[in-house]
Amino acid sequence: MTTSRTRAAHRPSRKQWVIEAATELFATQPPDEVTVADIAARAEMTSAAVYYHFSSKDQVLAEGMRVFATALREQLHAITEAHEPGTDIGAAVTTLLAWMGEHRSAATVFFVSSAGMSQDAEALRQESRTELLDELMRLIRKARASASDAEAAVIGLGLLALLETATISQVRGDDVYRSLGHRSFVREVGELSERIADPTT
Repeated sequence: MTTSRTRAAHRPSRKQWVIEAATELFATQPPDEVTVADIAARAEMTSAAVYYHFSSKDQVLAEGMRVFATALREQLHAITEAHEPGTDIGAAVTTLLAWMGEHRSAATVFFVSSAGMSQDAEALRQESRTELLDELMRLIRKARASASDAEAAVIGLGLLALLETATISQVRGDDVYRSLGHRSFVREVGELSERIADPTT
């Protein structure tokens, strides 16, 4: 992480530096093994400076997850808004998967590292899933105007499960991801998305 202390007006705030530094650490180490001193060192500041913005590393973790969840929801909303009515949704899902890859550290923390860490983290993840499902249902209705509310909900749940599983596979670089290779993996996710959205095709 490159952090110059001569900060222009458009540079992230010190609070954002703390979140970014912690996210990088939480993505590569178990969060319960990361200390505030580790975060401070990564952010090139003192522990006191970290505590000025956050009361604990758990608060840093929660805020980082919240920032990521908001960005993820906004990205899916933008994809839904841009989606052409009546067209397949495979490309929309793979676009979101690509965005996850561009935010690998934050996605790793949100979907993998933070699992089971705290009730707050689980509550935030559940709230995010509900918001993502609502947005996926909007996407489905644009793709399939004839879909009932019940159909959109069931398809949305299937797509959400696929997206979460594919993201975890991608950020971990697991056996499935490595055996297929990136391009084939993304293509398979896109094709499966379309079969989930319209099983008659």
